[in-house]
Amino acid sequence: MVKDSIIVVSGGMDSVTLLHEYKDRIALAVTFDYGSNHNAREIECARKNCEMLGIEHLVIPLQFMKDYFKSSLLSGADEIPEGNYDDENMKSTVVPFRNGIMLSVACGLAESRGLKHLLIANHGGDHAIYPDCRRGFVDAMSEAMQNGTYDHVSILAPYTDITKGDIARIGKRLGVDYALTYSCYRGEEKHCGRCGTCVERKEAMEYAGIKDPTEYVN
Repeated sequence: MVKDSIIVVSGGMDSVTLLHEYKDRIALAVTFDYGSNHNAREIECARKNCEMLGIEHLVIPLQFMKDYFKSSLLSGADEIPEGNYDDENMKSTVVPFRNGIMLSVACGLAESRGLKHLLIANHGGDHAIYPDCRRGFVDAMSEAMQNGTYDHVSILAPYTDITKGDIARIGKRLGVDYALTYSCYRGEEKHCGRCGTCVERKEAMEYAGIKDPTEYVN
């Protein structure tokens, strides 16, 4: 299979699953260090998975987002609210236009490398809170990228309409080691077990029938 794609891989469950599922098409993986609470732990997970699969991995710094953008995800562990993803208070974790910025950089990188597609792992559970994970945004961004590049780089977002539980089932089939992923928005050594991403992680593992390897505080 032709390696025609770049993937934005955070190091969380969703993007790592996508990395493994599309490994035969991926020529390059990129992780963005934008200063979130959990960035460092995610980056290490992304690095390990790319190394395991023999995929080139770049880490690109976007420090300006931490310096100038407002989000509890950039403000330290104590600012992270507890609750499910669809709770109103979880909107504080939105990093304004994060995916738009990252996809723009990744698009330029794709065209520089002669790659035709850009893989992202947004999913249906993101839609309630994150505007830049919804199908309308992804389709519009893909169209802009195709119109703005000579090679007509496009987005592939195969998880847009499925849940994190569905993604975990794909990972189970592929044998993905979820111990080599990180989710908690607090960014500490152990997952807190209470923030939106921890709750969703637990539920996805249970739905997929996976014995959860995650160490939780609670």
